[in-house]
Amino acid sequence: MQIRHLEYLVTLEREGHFARAAARCNVSQPTLSSGLSALEEQLGARLIERDRRYIGLTAEGRAVLPWAQAMLAAHTNMSAAASVVRGPLKGTLRLGAIPASMPSVGHFARAMREAHRGVEVDIRSLTSREIEAELAAFRLDAGITYIDHDPPANVSATPLYAERPMLVVAHGHHMAQMATTRFERALEEPLCLLHQGMQNRRILDEHLAARGLTAAPLATADSYVALLALARSGAFVTIMPDSYRTLLPDWAHTLTFEEPSYESRIGLIIPDRLPRSPLGEAAAAVARDLDLPFDR
Repeated sequence: MQIRHLEYLVTLEREGHFARAAARCNVSQPTLSSGLSALEEQLGARLIERDRRYIGLTAEGRAVLPWAQAMLAAHTNMSAAASVVRGPLKGTLRLGAIPASMPSVGHFARAMREAHRGVEVDIRSLTSREIEAELAAFRLDAGITYIDHDPPANVSATPLYAERPMLVVAHGHHMAQMATTRFERALEEPLCLLHQGMQNRRILDEHLAARGLTAAPLATADSYVALLALARSGAFVTIMPDSYRTLLPDWAHTLTFEEPSYESRIGLIIPDRLPRSPLGEAAAAVARDLDLPFDR
């Protein structure tokens, strides 16, 4: 059984399209199809539903998929383990990061490169639930996400920092002369917030509900870039993590919430399974020593 054929299967399931899967694997579509057919012949089972196009995996294909993912991960980790014995760690660290954690990603990537010159970092912006699913499916080596609120299962976590909410307005806004505000006051303004599928929004809503408050945003988005674009217009204000303060442009003004605010811890997580991925272990070691400018 060839590792390459397992990669074809896993990639096809992820891409959902023969041509895209072939391009992702850097092979022609006939080569991809031939490899998949060889895998089916070896296993004595039809793995893929075909009708001139990819329809999906058969029941046998769905049963095989987790094993294929695990075997690919084991192959990658074996190569990384062998490289450590021969010399510096090499490979690509596949890192998933929630949007709220993006201010920390540059600092982490720099520290990772300084510690392991032979390691590249591939960063994907994902929700907390997507990170948990991708780690379980062996498609990520590590993730940066919330570690207390709805904590991910079967992971080992290294705390990085704690974030607090802040209000962001444009300098021309009437609140731009203020340094602090209260949640009750902020909710009176035309708000734009992350949609409720994002964990940062769910944490905010739970905090507000505990105070008998409810946010009713006039606009929602799935990225902080979109929220900043809305706030820059002057027609909206937004609430976002204070770790973003160091990344904000000149037009933005921030307000701290007066009342005792809440904190949400963000950390780096790796799968809690043995043997540990050398790349994941290296990421956790770097995270333990990481000094962030917005850490408290």
